[in-house]
Parts: sequence; C-alpha cells; structure tokens
Amino acid sequence: MFNKNKKQETPTTEDIKDVNTENTTPEEQAENPLADELNVSAEEVEVNLPSAEEKLKEDLALANDKYLRLYAEFDNYKRRTTKERVDLLQTAGKEVIVSMLTVLDDFERAAKAMENSTDINAVKEGVALVQSKLKNILGQKGLKEMETKGTPFDADIHEAITSIPAPSDNLKGKVVDELEKGYYLNDKVVRFAKVVVGN
Repeated sequence: MFNKNKKQETPTTEDIKDVNTENTTPEEQAENPLADELNVSAEEVEVNLPSAEEKLKEDLALANDKYLRLYAEFDNYKRRTTKERVDLLQTAGKEVIVSMLTVLDDFERAAKAMENSTDINAVKEGVALVQSKLKNILGQKGLKEMETKGTPFDADIHEAITSIPAPSDNLKGKVVDELEKGYYLNDKVVRFAKVVVGN
C-alpha cells in the first residue's frame, strides 16, 4: 500500500544518471525539468564562483575599512587625552592655591596690624604663626624640608655653592652650612639644597 503521508524523496544520483540529455529529443527535454539543470556548462558554473582575485580585493577592502576605523578611533583618543592633559595642567594647582588663600589673608591682616603696632614682640609672634600655618598647609600637600646640616654631601639632592676648610675632622665631606633649604614633594626632590661643604 502507498503511504499518503510519506514525503516525496529528492532525486538521487541514480535518478539523475537516468536523465540523458544527449539521447533525448527536444520534446523529452521540455518535459523533464532536470534536463535543463544538467545542461549547464562548466564555464557557466565557474562564472558564478568568485575568483581568487575578487576574493583578495574583498579581503583588502575589509582590511582597509578596519584600518580606517581603528585610525579614526585612535585619533579621537589622542585628541581626547590631549584635551584632558591641558585641562589638568590648567587646574592642577587649584587645590593648593585655594588652600593658600587663608595664608594670604593672614599676611594681609598682619600687614595692617603692623602699620599701627608698637609692640615688636606681637608682630614677631603673628609672623611666626603665619609661617607655621603655611608650613602645615604645604606639609599636608606632601612638601617636606630636607635636613642637610651635618649630613654627607650628596650631589643628587645638594648643590654645593662653595667649599671651606672643615671646622672639625668629622665634618670633612659633609654639609657645614645651608644657604637655601631643599624640599621634597612626595619623596621627590623639587628643589636642591644650596650648601657649603667642608673639605
């Protein structure tokens, strides 16, 4: 018995071999749809396939497009980081400047007080307080004084202005006097100490 629900099978290679277009008449070819499909020449099949040259051109176009996109992205990144760097340089000292404004206010008050003051000790105390406040603020920002007197001369942190005969043998090759203080900012030298070295 025939099964009505059975799917129609696709033609096998045996079925295709049975279709011999060379020995059939034009009327038979018209009746058989597979005959037209088999009459396609090898040249026509090759035309539909992309050649190696076309494939290489397509790959080159894709690589070029990828390169252009990457270059544009890098160019945007470079512009953005340059702008951020400029902004940072313009506002880098803002925090320090704002914290120093209170010291500037204290100096202005001290200058007004000195105009009418007759007590020199009070003026000295006021200046000492302002100096102490300034040192504390700078210390909070990472500034630290160098200790130089009596230490061995180090060209990495000291700038020798002159050398004098050492007052004692234990000061030979060491810092005898300090003309200008040196400073560290977060353990990095920001100003060399100007010193006198004993020889």
